[in-house]
Amino acid sequence: MGYFRCCSPFERGSLQDLGFCKPSCGRYFADPMLGYEEERKALLFILPLHFMLHRILLFLGLLWGSCGALWAQDYPTANPQMTFINEDGNETTDTQYDGSAPLAVTFTANPENVGNYTPLYEWRFTRMGESKPFLVRNDENTQYTFTQSGSFSVELFISFVQGTDTLDYAMDEAFVLTFSESKLEVPNAFTPNGDGINDVFRVKEGYKSIVSFKASVFSRWGKKLYEWNDPAGGWDGKSGGRNVPDGAYYLHIEARGADGRKYHIKKVINLLRGFTESTGSAQ
Repeated sequence: MGYFRCCSPFERGSLQDLGFCKPSCGRYFADPMLGYEEERKALLFILPLHFMLHRILLFLGLLWGSCGALWAQDYPTANPQMTFINEDGNETTDTQYDGSAPLAVTFTANPENVGNYTPLYEWRFTRMGESKPFLVRNDENTQYTFTQSGSFSVELFISFVQGTDTLDYAMDEAFVLTFSESKLEVPNAFTPNGDGINDVFRVKEGYKSIVSFKASVFSRWGKKLYEWNDPAGGWDGKSGGRNVPDGAYYLHIEARGADGRKYHIKKVINLLRGFTESTGSAQ
């Protein structure tokens, strides 16, 4: 009849009464002084206890992990967003912008799992390359119009406060906005004959970062015929609702770019209503 012997010196414990020894490795073996029947009974007693203890420890580990997951889900956080109207005229939500100024942008914090915490907001507006923000806002949601060229970052920080407990939130990555240097060019003529081609006098396409604009058209005698305040606007060749004659007119534009550049444009423009763009000839 074979018996198990301890692989190393064992510690005497309560299981010794059952004829078992416990070596330093933690495993139990039958004592050689026991008979076969006593050994079998002892094994039938101790092995279920061993597996039960293992399962209890496994269950407690799973329970602890589940509680940790629930705690993470309930942790106060935020999902900040940046919304603006893009150059196509569509409302867009994005983390970056690269284009022309001016641009009105709405920033929303979108806090989550706040519970009984009180959120304290801090939006920081910083020009790239500078250490200190040029603007700090403490509203949950805020709007700002960028009127300067260059690159800027916008970050949200939140302190969730409950009594003496404070949990801090910071964005993983800041919003980044880049505005190009200004550009403004003006054509020399237009043909408002209703053919759908060059019927309105306006600045050339591709103007950039124009933050202020005023254009006026005068007759050769100095009478103001029309004015507009948006570089996207223009003159249709009418004054007081009536077509003006073909000929030369005087244009005066005062504008300013996001980069600080000032535009003072004074030039003669030609109204050629009898000119056909498709054939390049006068009617």
